[in-house]
Amino acid sequence: MKYRKLGRTGLDVSILGFGASSLGSVFRETDDREGIRAVHAALDAGINYIDVSPYYGLTKAETVLGEALRQLPRDKFLLSTKAGRYGADSFDFTAKRIESSLEESLARLHTDYLDILFLHDIEFVPAAIILEEAIPALNRLKEQGKIRFGGICGLPLQLFEILLPQVDVDAIISYCHYSLNDTTLMRLLPMLESRGIGLVNASPLSMGLLSTRGTPDWHPASPTLKAACKQAADYCASVGADIAKLAVQFSTAEERIPTTLVSTANPDNIVKNAKWTEEPIDEALLQEVLSLLAPVLDETWVSGRPEYNENIHRSGSGWSE
Repeated sequence: MKYRKLGRTGLDVSILGFGASSLGSVFRETDDREGIRAVHAALDAGINYIDVSPYYGLTKAETVLGEALRQLPRDKFLLSTKAGRYGADSFDFTAKRIESSLEESLARLHTDYLDILFLHDIEFVPAAIILEEAIPALNRLKEQGKIRFGGICGLPLQLFEILLPQVDVDAIISYCHYSLNDTTLMRLLPMLESRGIGLVNASPLSMGLLSTRGTPDWHPASPTLKAACKQAADYCASVGADIAKLAVQFSTAEERIPTTLVSTANPDNIVKNAKWTEEPIDEALLQEVLSLLAPVLDETWVSGRPEYNENIHRSGSGWSE
């Protein structure tokens, strides 16, 4: 496993991180004991960074993860969780709730500090609450030693372009913007690097778009984007390849992206994902897949408030930035 620096935090993070959302039965019903084994398998495979949120499974993911971590030395892993989002339409970014949310998370995770606390999906609330309440709360928690670093996360890239010049954060999580079908995350890199902000990339499979199973009904991508990704996945399968492998290799190969989160509650799957990062990418297959995805390259979808989605327009085949 390779490791890279997470911006000015100085943290050495594995290029593949463990996203613990699956432990909350977010994608399928999972067995808690299997989930615990998946966490241990990830760490044994060299993965040292784990991310979770109270929103995943309505605290179930944190609870299961806490059971896995309580058996391990705290210096064996880097841990982040989130605050501010607690349900599909439940948001509270007041300072009081950020602070109480952290205490609840620490108890579930059986630790007395976090390496990073992220504000979760902030595009859904007015910027004023983030600037006046949530960011100052993060700074106080850092001063108290309860968190080492603080950050923000969300889907629209414009969210970061608007807010990062106004706030002092240590890291961000961006998802679905650096994968085989969307590489628009690269446009943020100059700003992040100039400010020393750590970057966590998530969802190299674009929330299930890059799968032969097809996407669930709730997925916000356009029908055209879903069809193109399914075609690419089916092509890989037809030549005896797995698009998941190609996607993980593609995302983790970019040296300027410190870590990419993948989520699974299956021990064998996380070990397989870790091994993929050490194998050479099939360049011929990659070019074929990129060619299939070219008509929908960089298409995305609206998330949150209009001011963070002003650069997204309706193209002939779907949403794009």
